[in-house]
Amino acid sequence: QVQLVESGGGLVQPGGSLRLSCVASGITFRDYIMGWYRQTPGKQRELVATISSSGSVNTDNSVKGRFTIGRDNGKNTGYLQMDNLNPDDTAVYLCNARTLGEDYWGQGTQVTVSS
Repeated sequence: QVQLVESGGGLVQPGGSLRLSCVASGITFRDYIMGWYRQTPGKQRELVATISSSGSVNTDNSVKGRFTIGRDNGKNTGYLQMDNLNPDDTAVYLCNARTLGEDYWGQGTQVTVSS
């Protein structure tokens, strides 16, 4: 059974930081592209960043320079370091692992940026 479990969300003030983690089980994590997406009510799910098995990174312009994606294949874990957060970053953040013919999602973790 494949599971992706996110953690690290919470309430933070504008300008603050959070580090999200995504622990994968049931898959050979290193073989998958890992990504972070976010969703707010009434809006489509949007890409935040992805990282390939070899470490190639793709980051959305809205978070470039503030968010950093990473992975530790030995720990089956992906990360999203989020700095200089602003209220527009408030969303449920979801972890994704995909490869040809397979696509898995975590349940999401809430990030709220508010003073």
